[in-house]
Amino acid sequence: MKTLKKLDMEKVAKAVEADAGQALPGLRDSLAEARAGKFAEVHTPEKIKRRGRPAGSTQAVTKEAVKLRLDADILEALRASGEGWQTRTNDMLRASLALAGKVASAR
Repeated sequence: MKTLKKLDMEKVAKAVEADAGQALPGLRDSLAEARAGKFAEVHTPEKIKRRGRPAGSTQAVTKEAVKLRLDADILEALRASGEGWQTRTNDMLRASLALAGKVASAR
């Protein structure tokens, strides 16, 4: 920490930019933060951005993963329909079972 405070930040910035071959926006600000000791800032869980879906964005009813054996030509036709083929397959099965009176028609 003591060595950072003694460094000539402008000299360091010029050397970094010379090595990069171009001016780097925000470099001097970053060096000033490092000099102030912000590089060793402790990150609490509240400060860390969470990855994944936001809370409450998932459906209440979740789907269940199953292993299903299908004829090769059927699977090929389903996959050929593009992205979302699994969801469309689920919708087709639901519509078929709804016609038979086995499940509710839609969610």
